Parts: sequence; C-alpha cells; structure tokens
Amino acid sequence: MAQLLRQIVRSTILPSQRLLSTQASEAVGAGGPSFQLSDIQYEFQQTARKFARDEIIPIAAKHDQSGEYPWEIIKKAHGLGLINLTIPQEFGGLGLNCLTNCLVNEELAYGCTGIFTAMEASTLAQTPVVLSGNTEQKKKYLGRLLEEPLVAAYAVTEPGAGSDVNGVKTRAERKGDEYILNGQKMWITNGGVANWYFVLARTNPDPKAPASKAFTGFIVERDFPGVTPGRKEINMGQRASDTRGITFEDVRVPKENVLIGEGAGFKVAMGTFDKTRPPVASGAVGLAQRCLDEATKYALERKTFGVPIAHHQAVSFMLADMAIGVETGRLAYWRAAWEIDQGRRNTYYASIAKCHAADFANKIAADAVQIFGGNGFNSEYPVEKLMRDAKIYQIYEGTSQVQRLIISREILSNPKA
Repeated sequence: MAQLLRQIVRSTILPSQRLLSTQASEAVGAGGPSFQLSDIQYEFQQTARKFARDEIIPIAAKHDQSGEYPWEIIKKAHGLGLINLTIPQEFGGLGLNCLTNCLVNEELAYGCTGIFTAMEASTLAQTPVVLSGNTEQKKKYLGRLLEEPLVAAYAVTEPGAGSDVNGVKTRAERKGDEYILNGQKMWITNGGVANWYFVLARTNPDPKAPASKAFTGFIVERDFPGVTPGRKEINMGQRASDTRGITFEDVRVPKENVLIGEGAGFKVAMGTFDKTRPPVASGAVGLAQRCLDEATKYALERKTFGVPIAHHQAVSFMLADMAIGVETGRLAYWRAAWEIDQGRRNTYYASIAKCHAADFANKIAADAVQIFGGNGFNSEYPVEKLMRDAKIYQIYEGTSQVQRLIISREILSNPKA
C-alpha cells in the first residue's frame, strides 16, 4: 500500500510543482477565494485522508498509552511526501502553499493529533529557516530533513517565559566566531528526538533593551556538546508527541548559524507564528471533525426510549452546534492560509483561526463525550482521548487569551471609519 500511495503522490506532484508554489494557486483563483480544490490539492487531501485512516488511527491508542514516539509513521509519511511540504523547491522540497499544507494537516490530525503534532512541530522549526535563513543554512538544514526522516524542534518557551517571550532568560554571548549559549527551555515539542533546534536567546545584556533588539535566533544542532534534553513529560493528551525541557550549557554555536543577524530573533520568532498558526488551526479542525463523526455514528446506534438518541432534539441540536464549529473553523483557517498565499500579512486572520478552532475543538470534544454518556468517560471509546488531546490547542503556539490580545490590538490599531 505504501508503494502505491508513493506512486500516486509523486505522479501527481512533480509535473505540477510550479502551480502549488505560486502565491495564487488554482484553489483560490485570480479573483479571490474559491472552494474548489485543484486536482493536485484534492490528491494530497485524499492521500492524507487514506493515510490517516489506514496507518494512524489503528495505532493511535497504543501510542497514547505508551507515549512512544511514532517513528514508524514519520518514516512512512516521509516516504510518501506528506511531511516537509512547504520547503521551497530550490532546496529540494515541494514548495507547497499554506492552504495545501493545511488540507493535509487536517486529515492527519483527524487520525491522531498527538502523532500529527510530532509531524507539524518539525514544520514549526523549519519555518524560521525558510523565512529568514540564508542559502547555505537552507541547503544544510532543510536539505537534511528531506534526505532522511528526521525532525526539528522550535525552542523558545522557558520555565518562566511562555506567552511573555520578552521574559526569555537563555543567553548567548559572542566570543570570536562563536556564540556561547547557556539556558534552559521547557515544553519543547520534539525536544528529545530533534536533529536540530531553532533557539531564541538574549544577546543584548541590557535588561531594558526592547525585545526587537534583545534577542537572536540560532540553529543549534542536537549533537553540539552541552545540549542536554530532559525527561519526556507525561502530558494530559497528545502523548505520542515528545515534549521535554532542554538545557544548554556552554554550547558553542558558530556565527554561521545565526538567522539574519544579531538582534533579529524576536522578529524571526513572531513572524513564524503568522505562518504556522493556520496549520495548527487546521489540526484542531481535524480533531473536531473526528469528534463530530464519532458522535454522529454513536448517536445513530445508541437507543433510548425505543429510538436512536440522534432523534432526540437535545442530542441533534448538539450535533448541529458541533457541525457549526467544524465548518466555521475550517473557513477561518482557509482564509488565514489564503492570506499567506497572497503574500499578505495575516496576523489578524491567523490569530482568529487559531483561537476559534482551538476553543471550538474543546467544546466539540466535550460535547462528544457528553453524547457518549458513561461510555465517553471510558478509555475503550475514542472520544475520551479526543477530549484530552484537544486541550493543548488552547495553550501551545499562543494561548487563546494571547490570540484575543493580538486580535484586539489589530482592531484598535486599524479602526474602521
């Protein structure tokens, strides 16, 4: 089956890469957004859908229980071309646009968001390099991910600095042609399995320096002496994802691994989120769609008072509200992704998509458990895991509260007459 899927993907993608790397793809058209997928996008979506159902769903519960990193899925997805989708063509990638990437992400997340996060966290780490890396950095570090089924990690969060990025304490001091990196990161997805990290560190010792000048972005290899991942964290949900703290102790980072230049790190890190929040939102929508499908199926099978519970208005209205959340979440991430593909700043739409999809995914998951009743509270049924998996969407890549702060600032800085 894997060989057949690989042939489908390769035969579909390679002749038409140019179409997917342009700012205005077939899927959005020259005059504005369209809801008609291109043939290529449809093939990607269907391939990812089949992969999720055939490969991910059957092993999702096992990985949730064991916490084992899903290397077997990473390797299969790498062979099929379902990861590293946005790496530019000139560096050996497919150069797919954001919307196409999101379509694939929704399908993979439908299977298991823990496994999906293990895949997508690598894209988060790649994005600063794609956006800000020089030619040599891109060839070396993006090329490495294309050659082998390796992953990368985005290391910004610290024990005392999550939403407050300006609170980052990790420091890097210039010594000749190197920087000496010291500090500790926390809650780093792929932290224990990454081949390399994007690391944000303070390079300006002045505590009053503005964030826009205080931080620098580095590419740090896992094998650099002094890099020490901590223990794997046992989280509420998405347990297939590898989450750890990382300690950097006198790590020597060559100046060639600085992105853009000293002091540009905050801009690099924040610019990354505009590009990666729509894909995260698409993952939340994939989870929500799975909840709706599982709840609908169960509601048609489970009977009370002589009829399926789906025929009771209390339950049917819950299903309707779940569908509203799924569809509006999908529309939101499509718009945010489309703005990126038009080459426009999408901060406003990215935060709306991420916040809306995250909040509704949690509500929809809770409603799915409610529809399952006592069975929903039991690990033998899938919605218990879905509810646990959903919560992190309101936390990582910017909490729902941070998204509301960004949205409100965008509104107030651009008031309509």
